[in-house]
Amino acid sequence: MSQMLSDILPLDGLQGAGTGPLYRKLRQSLEDAIRSGKLDHGDALPAERDLADYAHVSRVTVRKAVDDLVRDGLLTRRHGSGTFVVKPMSRVEQPLTRLTSFTEDMARRGVVTRSEWLERGLFHPSPEEMMMLGLAPGTSVARIGRLRIGNDMPLAIERASISAEFLPDPSAVTTSLYAELEKKDARPVRAIQRISACNMKKADAGLLCVPIGSAGLSIERVSYLASGRVVELTRSLYRGDAYDFVAELSLGEN
Repeated sequence: MSQMLSDILPLDGLQGAGTGPLYRKLRQSLEDAIRSGKLDHGDALPAERDLADYAHVSRVTVRKAVDDLVRDGLLTRRHGSGTFVVKPMSRVEQPLTRLTSFTEDMARRGVVTRSEWLERGLFHPSPEEMMMLGLAPGTSVARIGRLRIGNDMPLAIERASISAEFLPDPSAVTTSLYAELEKKDARPVRAIQRISACNMKKADAGLLCVPIGSAGLSIERVSYLASGRVVELTRSLYRGDAYDFVAELSLGEN
């Protein structure tokens, strides 16, 4: 183990290398190893105990250095598996003038995506769902909740509600919700989005592999058919360190 660590992390003299907290020095050494390719995308990071013993620092110091790299998207923690290197990905610029799905948007950028299902099925609608989607009493609502992942980095949590009239079988959605709605001639043509800043709560931070309290973007989208009927109500939570939402403005007439 020591030989492997010395190959990827030349930490000799870490204690005396300049000024500043030890965890920042260790963080920089780990980041240098990632960006130089010594630690490659998908590689497992050595255990905190091994890193602490090798670098002659406390496990608290190692944990703080690793937390920083997780927050910056260079490492990701997988529950029960360990901590893994993530290929650095530039911040995603999402235009606010185009109505696309997450799958379509990432595909245009060449990002490999996958999802982990949090919820998928037909349910009795809540009062809010009945009002927003215009549901009649006794009808069902399809709910789809997913953790959206790009290049192995958790990017967003999406929870969508759709009338069962347009999505009678939620299990038919495998990748793009909009692609499935298009089969029913129910793909939305316009939407209203409300974006607000927030701090990650414990459960959401755990799913997105960021520290509790990290900055996030909370987005509510109400999507409409050409007829003006609401087809989709979606609430999403995006990592604030990975997304930029961009809008083009022009000078309007008085």
